Amino acid sequence: QVQLVESGGGLVHTGGSQRLSCTASGGAFSRYGMGWFRQSPGKEREFVAAFTWTGSRTYYADSVKGRFAISRDTAKNTVYLQMNSLKPEDTAVYYCAARYQYSGYTDYEYWGQGTQVTVSS
Repeated sequence: QVQLVESGGGLVHTGGSQRLSCTASGGAFSRYGMGWFRQSPGKEREFVAAFTWTGSRTYYADSVKGRFAISRDTAKNTVYLQMNSLKPEDTAVYYCAARYQYSGYTDYEYWGQGTQVTVSS
C-alpha cells in the first residue's frame, strides 16, 4: 500500500512561485507513474501534470503549460510540482497521485490528502 503525503501549500501573491512536494512510502517509488491534480470549490478535480513511471514522458494541462513543472527525486521518494507565474485561478487543493508502472495520466490508484494553495490577487 503506497502512502502519499503532500506539503508546500500556502498563500502566495499573483505572479509568485510555490513548490509542492509529495513524498511516497510503502512502494518501489521508481516504478510508479506520478501525477498532480487540483480541485477548486464547486469544481471537479482536474489534471495538472504527470510523468510516466519510466520518467520518459511528462504531461501538462494546457492551463499550466509553460508555468508549472513536474519532477522527481527517486533518492528521496519525492515528486515535486514547481509552480511559477501563479494566478488566482490556480487556487485549489492540490493532490498527488500514483499508479504502479503507469504511462498515462487519467487513472490513478493512490492519492494523497491534498495541500491547499491560495493565490491572492
